[in-house]
Amino acid sequence: MTEIVTQQIKLRINREAVSASVEPRTSLADFLREQQMLCGTNIGCEQGVCGACTLLVDGVPTRSCITSAVSCVHADVQSIEGFDDDALMNELRAAFTAEHALQCGYCTPGMLVTARDIVMRLPDADDERVRLELSGNLCRCTGYVGIVRAVRRVLEARRAHQRTPLAEATTA
Repeated sequence: MTEIVTQQIKLRINREAVSASVEPRTSLADFLREQQMLCGTNIGCEQGVCGACTLLVDGVPTRSCITSAVSCVHADVQSIEGFDDDALMNELRAAFTAEHALQCGYCTPGMLVTARDIVMRLPDADDERVRLELSGNLCRCTGYVGIVRAVRRVLEARRAHQRTPLAEATTA
């Protein structure tokens, strides 16, 4: 009989401390889905290509299907479930709905995490840059037009919101 080797890990998932025993080969995606019952992270290609499993590890978009759970010891992991109170994610969700960027929804969690990263890092991104940044997230349903429009909608709204107080202050 073969003994199953496990390793104890401690990390934070969606702002909650977690301690668990995992096999060293367990991917972060499988750990979240199977042991933590956080099934919003989808698994597509299992090779880090499709982006369906994208989440944040220490604030950086990460492919959880090719990231081992044991490599995340002491890390701060944020899955799509951890964004419920995030104002930017709520703006993106509303924009995705308004721009018909959602179809089957399989790519949506990873796409939203990537879109949030784009808005945070590249507030002046144009369509071409948004498309480039989204190129690591595959969607078989939408053709990306609605997704790009949704990200641009949020970017433009945030730019307009930032300019308004400044414009009002200079005219007073």
